[in-house]
Amino acid sequence: MPLESRRLAYFIPNTFTALNMACGFIAILFAFHGEFYKACMFIVLGAIFDSVDGRIARMTNTQSAFGEQFDSLSDLVSFGVSPAIVYYFRFLKDTGRPGMVACFFFMLCGALRLARFNANIDKNKSDYFQGLPIPGGATAAISLIFLAINFPEIENFKPFTVGYLLFYAALMISNIPFPSFKKSEWVKNHKKQVLMVIFMIMASLFIYEEIMIPVIITFYVVASLIYWMTHLKKFEHIFDWSEEPEIEAK
Repeated sequence: MPLESRRLAYFIPNTFTALNMACGFIAILFAFHGEFYKACMFIVLGAIFDSVDGRIARMTNTQSAFGEQFDSLSDLVSFGVSPAIVYYFRFLKDTGRPGMVACFFFMLCGALRLARFNANIDKNKSDYFQGLPIPGGATAAISLIFLAINFPEIENFKPFTVGYLLFYAALMISNIPFPSFKKSEWVKNHKKQVLMVIFMIMASLFIYEEIMIPVIITFYVVASLIYWMTHLKKFEHIFDWSEEPEIEAK
């Protein structure tokens, strides 16, 4: 590949990563002006850009250590800092220090989740995530904001809004396995059904995103937790990684 074409190939995925970060930044600005629906939609758009950059890098064989670190920094802005600030201004601005602590804890757990992923990037199994991925945590946070658009009485239950955010923050740093579906045998063997489900999900999101986004993320989390609790032995040592390779006794 010519040098100029090679440089362009590296530039394209990093552009999508930058767009992801830009979406997080714009969402924060909208939160400052009280436009929470727009803020949440920019976080959703950031998640779309985040799903594209890695795929483009793999398709063009342009994965790099720089790209991995840039992607993590972008994710921290868009899915850690941004949803924490949007959530704070929507629900917890009047709660004082407890609200600040809850939102900071969410952001901190997101940072820890990304740091742990980067530290174990060569050990991570592609079929399960260790803890809820940070885009999932961000989606859960903005889902309650979407629900509050149709059910404004939610904001009156401050303990619930604080506990909800802390719950999803804790899931991000947990050792609970969440399926990634990247190497799922069922997905490979039922491609037509999977495409139909994806089409139905996209159509429902287009028609009524304020309800469907909360429904989808809640279903994913609840189903994952139920599967984990009913298959504890299967996942007992899934994330037990030794720092040094074991030496077999002779």
